[in-house]
Amino acid sequence: MGPLLNALVKLQSVENNLRAAKAKLARCRRTVILKENQLRTLQNALEAKKEEIQLTKIQADRLELELKSIEQTLAKYRAALNLAKSNKEYAAILSELNTTKADSSKTESQAIELMKIIDLDNAQCDGIKAQIEQEKTELNEIRKQTEEQAKKFEAEIAEIEQQWQAAAKDAPPEAVDTFKRVAETYDGEAIAEIEVHDERSGVYTCGGCFMSLTTETANTLLSHDEIIRCPSCTRILYLKDAEN
Repeated sequence: MGPLLNALVKLQSVENNLRAAKAKLARCRRTVILKENQLRTLQNALEAKKEEIQLTKIQADRLELELKSIEQTLAKYRAALNLAKSNKEYAAILSELNTTKADSSKTESQAIELMKIIDLDNAQCDGIKAQIEQEKTELNEIRKQTEEQAKKFEAEIAEIEQQWQAAAKDAPPEAVDTFKRVAETYDGEAIAEIEVHDERSGVYTCGGCFMSLTTETANTLLSHDEIIRCPSCTRILYLKDAEN
C-alpha cells in the first residue's frame, strides 16, 4: 500500500476514534434528556389529573345546587301536607314528596361518589408531586455528573480532532475531501478493505457492502497508489495484503 492509501487508512483509524468519542458525549447528554422527558411526563400527568379534579368538582357543585333545590321542594311538599283539604290531595302530595325524597337520595349518593373520586384523585396528585420532587433531585444530580463527564469527553474530542488534522496533512487535500464526503455518507466508514476470497480465481468483495469486485480493481490497487472507489457503495478501497 502506497503513501496515499496508507495515509487514508490511518486517517480512518483516527476518524473512528473521533466518532466513538462524539458518540460517548452524545450518550452522556442523552441521559439528561431522558430524565428531563420523564420529569416532563410526570408534570403533564399532574396537570391532567388537576384538570380531572376540576371537572369533577364542577359536577359535584352542580349536584350540590341540585340538592339545595330538592330540599326546597321537599320543604314545600311538607308544608303542603299540613294544608291538604282531602285524603286524595294528601295522598297526591305524599306521593310527590316520596318521589322527590328518592331523587334527593340518588343525587346525594352521586355527590358522595364524586367526593370520593376527588379525594382519590387528590391522593394521586400528592403521589405524582412526590415523584416529581424525586425526579428533580435525580435530574440535578445527573446534570452534575453529566457536566463532569462531558468536559472529559470534550477534551478527548479536542485532542482527537488535532490528531485528525495532523493525519489529514499526510494526504492531498482533494483526497481528504473525498474521504470526508464518503465518511458523512457511511457514519465515518469511508475506507473499506478488499476481501480476498480466492486470489487465483479472482474472487474479491468490498468489505463495506460485500458486493463483488473485479480482478482489475484489485490489480489496480496492487500497482497504483490512488483512490479507487467501490462501484456499489462508493467507499474508498484498499488492499491490506498489499502492505509492505
